[in-house]
Amino acid sequence: MKSIDELNLPEDCRYTQDHEWARPEGDKVRVGISDYAQDQLDDIVFVELPQVGDTFEKGQEFGTVESVKAVSELYMPVGGEVIAINPALEDSPQLVNKSPYGEGWMIDVKPADPTEMDALLNKQAYLEMLGKGAE
Repeated sequence: MKSIDELNLPEDCRYTQDHEWARPEGDKVRVGISDYAQDQLDDIVFVELPQVGDTFEKGQEFGTVESVKAVSELYMPVGGEVIAINPALEDSPQLVNKSPYGEGWMIDVKPADPTEMDALLNKQAYLEMLGKGAE
């Protein structure tokens, strides 16, 4: 397990209390799970994602991540329509462990209300939630 100081938490992402991240990219929002979440789960063996075209409200469950330790639900950081899923995760779910903000992304969402991003945690607030603020 990584210490809080070892976590990779990009500044350009926003975070949920359920450990998803959301990164605005033009008119879409890319979503995945944080470095903290993948580290806690350990070896991820399966990712269940929604279908393109599915719509969800903010906070709704959109899929699951299965690891050797547990099955965890995935929750929408912003409401909207799923416009893409990461097809690589079907054959290589371990990409979430290796590159949670890169090759291990999960879904792209067309947000119904882009201002919902404002309610998500920035890096500092997420670190504080995890139990340690910046020194």
